[in-house]
Amino acid sequence: MLGWELRGLMTENSTDVGVAPAPQKPRSKGWKLFIRDVLLIFLAALLISFLIKTFLIRSFYIPSSSMEQTLHIDDRIIVNQLTPELIPIQHGDVVVFRDPGGWLTPSYQEPANWFVGAVDALLAFVGLTAPDSNDHLIKRVIGLPGDTVKCCDDFGHLVVNGVPLDEPYITIPEGATKATRDDFEVTVPENSLWVMGDNRYNSADSSYHRDDPTGGFVPIDNVVGRALLISWPIDRWAWLDNYEMTFSGVDG
Repeated sequence: MLGWELRGLMTENSTDVGVAPAPQKPRSKGWKLFIRDVLLIFLAALLISFLIKTFLIRSFYIPSSSMEQTLHIDDRIIVNQLTPELIPIQHGDVVVFRDPGGWLTPSYQEPANWFVGAVDALLAFVGLTAPDSNDHLIKRVIGLPGDTVKCCDDFGHLVVNGVPLDEPYITIPEGATKATRDDFEVTVPENSLWVMGDNRYNSADSSYHRDDPTGGFVPIDNVVGRALLISWPIDRWAWLDNYEMTFSGVDG
């Protein structure tokens, strides 16, 4: 009995003196790892956003009323930058393009303070804002290279390659009898576009600039991309249609 009690005592005591408790990791190291992971995720998100903006899509806002009622002032749109490099431009596409020369009036903008400027620069870098929207224009493609565009037939319709267009997307003043204000007939040169605003009587588009040195034509190389959808405000979210049926038969 005594031997059993001694063995039991030795076993109990061995757990107290023979095994050292495991050291605990400092909590500060765990926070450092957490902060590092957050920073890595943030940097990865910035890189992905930059690549998407550079090669796929980007955002613009609408600064004027020339595309009403399709697009309103301050609408935000998503633009597919694969057009026209990989996806060809089609009749009816709404495209964003750089000024072909003298279409835009120079505007003065109040300089922002350094903090606002830094935030805008960061958001522009990842494609969440478009501070250069005022340096671009947005119109609907009416004529492709080789097309003959005319205004208007006896019923006031715009005519492309002899086909009168029924244009449900345009806005014209009450009492107006033609799809656009001025009469013209042009043939679109190679590598160029004829573009017009949906707000036909209030749009400085190709017909408005036809007597300029540009002739009203927009080089395809100036096209930034095709507008896909309205992303903001939420209650105006919508895909932007190119009205394929309106231009049916034009290519033939």
